[in-house]
Amino acid sequence: MRLAGSFLLGLMCVASALGTALPHTRRAGLSSGCGSAPTITSGVKSLTVNGKQRRFTIRVPRNYQSSKGYKVIFGLHWVGGTMDQVAGGGTAGEPWAYFGMQKMANETAILVAPQGLGNGWANSGGEDIQFIDAINKYIDAGLCVNQAQRFSMGFSYGAAMTYAIACARAKDFRAVTVIAGGQLSGCSGGNDPIAYFGIHGIGDGTLNIAGGRAMRDRFIKNNGCASMTGASEPRSGSRTHIMTTATGCKSGYPVRWAAHDGGHIQSAADAPAPAEDGVRTWVPAAVWAFYTLPELSGA
Repeated sequence: MRLAGSFLLGLMCVASALGTALPHTRRAGLSSGCGSAPTITSGVKSLTVNGKQRRFTIRVPRNYQSSKGYKVIFGLHWVGGTMDQVAGGGTAGEPWAYFGMQKMANETAILVAPQGLGNGWANSGGEDIQFIDAINKYIDAGLCVNQAQRFSMGFSYGAAMTYAIACARAKDFRAVTVIAGGQLSGCSGGNDPIAYFGIHGIGDGTLNIAGGRAMRDRFIKNNGCASMTGASEPRSGSRTHIMTTATGCKSGYPVRWAAHDGGHIQSAADAPAPAEDGVRTWVPAAVWAFYTLPELSGA
């Protein structure tokens, strides 16, 4: 048994060095950029992917240390949105920057806001998945990343792309948050487990909550959880949200669902008005609590 364990450890190290994940094995360990002076600074970056110039904004922690493996959190914009709106937090500013993760992470995570083609995420032929792959490769080489601590979240079209990441890159990402999403960017694969957090408004007239439940239920199945059919959701006019955690999931692969009394909005707030408020919203704290669950750091 000791020999077999040593062989597996060696094989994992080789795979890490080659930048590839073993089948059915979550990529783990520190990236090649660890231990060296960083070659990436905060700001807008460009990469050529499949002959197309692609752009993203990255925020490196102010107190960055090359010996520390950092979380990487992607924030994906909505249809017609931009990476600058995600990074800047819109009218709410810093409290909602990177969907509130800048404030919650408090300089403990590398934050990334990619720009979709035509301000969307059609993911034609998987080209946006390949863009995400290229960003990860670029960051891994230039900064110190904990490769088992990559996360993605998005709203609307960005949530659809985050769902596509969950389907296609479950071995490369630890968890996703899908806010008011729909199946717009495809789902290549879609059979592997990944920690999943779905957030949806009961009055969403753009991407109906029934679609959000169906997306959630794919990972209820993949993660081996008990069904969440019939999970409590708030009544219309209550101005509240109800969060439910699935039971029976595989260790390290939780599923959470938060339904709120609101429409197609990203920063839901339990308040009479406005229903969407990037300062008073409960979303960032709920997402950060999910991303920092002990079971997510150990699997």
